Amino acid sequence: MAALDSQKLTPTEETEVQQWITTSERLKSSPSDTSILDKLNSHLTSRTTLLGTKPSKADVAIYESLAPTVKSWTPEQRTGEKGHPHILRHLDFVQNSGIFGLNIDDADKIKVDLDEVLYVKPPVDAKAEKERLKKEKAAAAAAAAGGEGGVAATLVDRTKAAAEVVKDAAVEAGSKAAAAVGVATEKPKKEKKEKAPKPQKAPAVTTPPSPHLIDLRVGHILKAIKHPEADSLYVSTIAMGDKPGTEDTTEYEGQVCRTVCSGLNGLVPLEEMQNRKVVVVANLKPVKMRGIKSCAMVLAASPKLKEGEVDDHKGPVELVAPPPDAKTGERVCFEGWRGEPEGVLNPKKKIWETFQPGFTTTDNLEVVFDGHLVKEAGKEEIGKLTTASGGVCTVPSLKGATVR
Repeated sequence: MAALDSQKLTPTEETEVQQWITTSERLKSSPSDTSILDKLNSHLTSRTTLLGTKPSKADVAIYESLAPTVKSWTPEQRTGEKGHPHILRHLDFVQNSGIFGLNIDDADKIKVDLDEVLYVKPPVDAKAEKERLKKEKAAAAAAAAGGEGGVAATLVDRTKAAAEVVKDAAVEAGSKAAAAVGVATEKPKKEKKEKAPKPQKAPAVTTPPSPHLIDLRVGHILKAIKHPEADSLYVSTIAMGDKPGTEDTTEYEGQVCRTVCSGLNGLVPLEEMQNRKVVVVANLKPVKMRGIKSCAMVLAASPKLKEGEVDDHKGPVELVAPPPDAKTGERVCFEGWRGEPEGVLNPKKKIWETFQPGFTTTDNLEVVFDGHLVKEAGKEEIGKLTTASGGVCTVPSLKGATVR
């Protein structure tokens, strides 16, 4: 706290800090006040700290007021549709960052599961939202004008109605006059030409679900660091054969690379993540992980859970290794299930979720796809994970493991 007390703040920031400290006092007596929680959660939607990016003692005050209650929040209260995920993220940042000097024991911290996200707010269609607001504004203006312009509007309506009556009378008189002189008032109808039937389009060819739709490649980790905002994550810079200008890529050491977040911190030593070949899933939809966009996934093996056993995320974990002579970006496929992958996997089709349970390892430590485990595979065969040149991908020691 000494560092925060000596921090220089503008008069405006000082005022805001005092306001948040007052809010923290209210939360101490009413930690479940949804009106305060909703405003706080909304405020933190686009901010790392209460002041935006600058830490202050206000962050500590809010933490101390809310932490005892948030520890017992249900998953729905944390990340559900009506939950407060941004408050949870903020408190987790405060308890784990050395900036605030809290030095909280792990046993006393709020337990946060990074994979537990029950609801993601759908993106807003800016164009549709603009149109909606425009209609609402027009309706409000019309309602406001109803009081003052009601009489004028009524007169206009009556005038229109009178004009319609005169018009109808004129049309009727004209019809009678035409009938008196034997003039036909109806024009002969033209015969409609029959339109030629449109040629039927051939039905679209649907590709049956298959493991080959997953884009597996050889990746080269050029560097890996610890995620600045998450103790369990590494952030890796990986070359995987993308062409220059590909979306979600950057250039590093003359190579086109992607940024990849992996939950391997504490399971795989950081030194083992440096300058090595791995196998990556390259066509999952990118996702932000604690503020950093992750654009692929590194394949790793871990022991299969027994029935009723819960994953404690303690490992062991081993990275899947391609053959030593494999080239960066080389396609990797399961024998018996070769084919072209999709550009980006559609999350609604759940291709990865369907076929990943068949990813496993043999007693020979080879990575394979076991068709016996996935009925959608269409055949009960076992195919090795190989490069185009025929080399087999392996793991160091885990037999019968889950690969994901």
